[in-house]
Amino acid sequence: MNARSQVFDLSMEGRQVDEAVASIFHTVLFHRCLGKFMYTGDATYSIGTVGYTDVDCDFIDFTYVCCTSDSLHRTVKRAINTFSEKLRSNDSSGSGQISLEFFQRKKNRWPFQAECIPWEVWTVRLDLITIDSEDQRQIYRETVSEVLSDKIFYITEVMNRHDYVPKMPSQSELDLIFDTSYPDVQPYLFKFDFSTSDTPAPSVSNTMKKLIKETLSL
Repeated sequence: MNARSQVFDLSMEGRQVDEAVASIFHTVLFHRCLGKFMYTGDATYSIGTVGYTDVDCDFIDFTYVCCTSDSLHRTVKRAINTFSEKLRSNDSSGSGQISLEFFQRKKNRWPFQAECIPWEVWTVRLDLITIDSEDQRQIYRETVSEVLSDKIFYITEVMNRHDYVPKMPSQSELDLIFDTSYPDVQPYLFKFDFSTSDTPAPSVSNTMKKLIKETLSL
């Protein structure tokens, strides 16, 4: 199976990274989470509801929606923080990427472990910039917001397509498709992966041109 892949290229200040990535990944997860399954037989079940919460960003003029789940929020925040700290460290050139991958497990014969098969991957590639003036910072704050708005709308469009998602499992195969460890939501199995590179950090002027061009093309 070939996993669907979506890649977003963004440039911003280091302090904006956590909120920008969280807005994208939480939007994806909101569409890839169901309520808890309640089985009355191996193949008969009902599905609980998923609450939602509005999140206002501090360093971007932006508000996004996420699942109302403290435990899921902590999982996402921990992964993004680890990536952000690495990206912003002195050992990094300020370029890197982080991915949110959905997968399903395929049972293998003993003693082999289950095989993890990815079916959808969302990747955010980031370049950090440095801004010296407050006027430029405000302009950039609004520009990043516009770009993120376009990304969120695009995610919604993708989710409305009739693309492959794993079929609903029986109770005995539930943990092959869904992560059942959360008390209030049941996302499809997912994991994070990230890396940083040695690509030279872009200048503010070139990055602004890139953002404006990307905004106009969407």
